[in-house]
Amino acid sequence: MARASTRPTSRDVARAAGVSQAAVSLVLGDKWRGRVSQATAQRVREAARTLGYRPNLAARNLRLGRTRTVLLVVPALTTEFFAGVYTGAARVASEHGFGVVLYPSPEGIGPARDPFASAQAALDGVIASSMAAEALTAIRGDQLPLVMLDSDPDGPTGAATVNLDIADGVRQVTDHLLALGHRHFLHLAADVASWTFEVRARALAARLREVPGTSLRTTRSPISIKGAEAAAHAALPAPHRPTAVVCDDDQLAAGTYKAARRLGLRVPDDLSVTGLDDLALATAIDPELTTVRLDAELFGERGMRALLAVLDDRTPEAGDIPVELVVRGSTGPARAD
Repeated sequence: MARASTRPTSRDVARAAGVSQAAVSLVLGDKWRGRVSQATAQRVREAARTLGYRPNLAARNLRLGRTRTVLLVVPALTTEFFAGVYTGAARVASEHGFGVVLYPSPEGIGPARDPFASAQAALDGVIASSMAAEALTAIRGDQLPLVMLDSDPDGPTGAATVNLDIADGVRQVTDHLLALGHRHFLHLAADVASWTFEVRARALAARLREVPGTSLRTTRSPISIKGAEAAAHAALPAPHRPTAVVCDDDQLAAGTYKAARRLGLRVPDDLSVTGLDDLALATAIDPELTTVRLDAELFGERGMRALLAVLDDRTPEAGDIPVELVVRGSTGPARAD
């Protein structure tokens, strides 16, 4: 009978890489920076990969008092954006031997029931969107190491924050429309109490205050195509019709398209419309939507890296994540008054 193959050990990795077992532990535990060289760390990882070595996480977790499980708290999964955030967070987590549990807070019915008998016993930390902050109370997530996404960096919640540069995205949109001659704006704002939407409103208003002869009205809408259609339909009729509608996200823009068509308005000939997110929806509607591209996967990656830094008593990477204006067919020169 053939003898069963022996599972590779950290000693085997150390021998193959020409280092000590302690160095192997530092590298595979992601605690090597400042202790071993980058070349040595790479050699250890390559040796582990070649040998097929996998750390005994159960034993290590017991020794360290860690579960190596992170909770990602997001709003209801109504678009692919937060799926991208999860993908990015899970990718970084897997590189460090962590798992990510997704916890969507259903829209309109309050936070979901706590999936853990004791979150503090089951989790090492939490990454949470500001749009789902209420769910933290249900799971006592604010009592764990916590990284907030799209949240006030000066706020009281969380050991760290990771933000997209939403304000710059709104400025890019506004400057694009101003360059096309637009002076009369409607802000179709998400009717959600969240810091990220407050940033959008402040950035738009601040930029327009700098330009004489501009006007700005605001109408609020739930984040849905149907809700946006109703809100835009009520706000667009003459005599004070805007020439440009700045929407807080792509779904609101799609609803604005439908309202414009009902009113006999052509996009962009009579009305320019912009979104924010660059969802798949943005290229599925006609004309394709001018919007701001947010890198959801990088957002998730940065959130997970920030939490790993917090768990290791390191300072997370600073700076907001850049965003990019994508100009398509929904914006054009302002119509003559």
